Amino acid sequence: MELVKLTLRGLAVVGLGVLLGGCSRIGYYAHLAGGQMELLGARRPIDSLLHEPGVDPALKQRLGKVRDARQWAVSHLLLPDNGSYRSYADLGRRYVVWNVFATPEFSLEPVESCFLIVGCLAYQGYYQRDRAQVRADELAARGDDVYVGGVPAYSTLGWFDDPLTNTMMQWSDAALIGTLFHELAHQKLYVKNDTRFNESFAEFVEDEGLRQYLAAFPAVATLDADARSRQQQFVKLIVATRERLAALYQRPLSPAAMRSGKAAVFADLEARYARMRDTQWQGDRRYDGWFEDGELNNAKLLPFGLYDEYLPAFAALYAESGRDWGRFYAAAQRLAGRAPAARQAELDRLLEAGRAASAPSS
Repeated sequence: MELVKLTLRGLAVVGLGVLLGGCSRIGYYAHLAGGQMELLGARRPIDSLLHEPGVDPALKQRLGKVRDARQWAVSHLLLPDNGSYRSYADLGRRYVVWNVFATPEFSLEPVESCFLIVGCLAYQGYYQRDRAQVRADELAARGDDVYVGGVPAYSTLGWFDDPLTNTMMQWSDAALIGTLFHELAHQKLYVKNDTRFNESFAEFVEDEGLRQYLAAFPAVATLDADARSRQQQFVKLIVATRERLAALYQRPLSPAAMRSGKAAVFADLEARYARMRDTQWQGDRRYDGWFEDGELNNAKLLPFGLYDEYLPAFAALYAESGRDWGRFYAAAQRLAGRAPAARQAELDRLLEAGRAASAPSS
């Protein structure tokens, strides 16, 4: 489902970047080391697979497209020219890792996990679903909202040569290639302790890079217009729900009244989705599974908004850089190097400029 790609892809920054964090939980450390080694051991060079007789022709075709898009990303988007996504690994499962998201009961702020190299993240990743659930249960027992989400795509921020995986093959060609651009963007620039900056930056590189790629190669399949429109409508609905909850949690209410208001907001979300599905979408149930995958709570909404909050800001920065990728990356790097408060102030300025530029003229 494309929604899974949008909300969870790119968050699996485990591997060495986390292992070097000196996590005091030795069992967790060993688990990550074992999962990373398993993944690296499953890699096979794409160039070799393309010439191997027993490989599925359909897989060969897709791997060939990825290989060509990977090189295009280097020459046209100036993304890293390294060993990442030049190999393929079939892990025999649907997801690479499972991320545990958590928030306090009356907050949309994530319970963060902090590590030396990558800084603080809005989730904690596991290579096994049952281990992720154990951690989620621990957090739930102390009163937090929790959500365990499977992650199909993977990045170690360039510490290892990350492979393309079978878990990414569920997407359209355009979504798969866009993911490639997104993950390579993380390798191009990553700011410690600033998830929203990192994800909005990578999402902009993906969106603009994919737009340019599809203009150059229009035959590449993309999402149909109806699917894209419904995807955008669904995300907008979730973001609006986040905003309603944020306003609720600012009110001076008793815990009982707050819980009642929270339940009402989530009930309204389900009702709004059902109306949209049954009327505007003619019964298209493609997002029913999201509602059925665990209870609705704050933590389940966390991934929404991580990717696109500052998209207009990076679009404005790209425009101010003359739509030149080299100048854009240099400007983004300077922005990343600022102190947090100064970086935030400049992002806010760019955000307003980006919104103004995209607003319809009267």
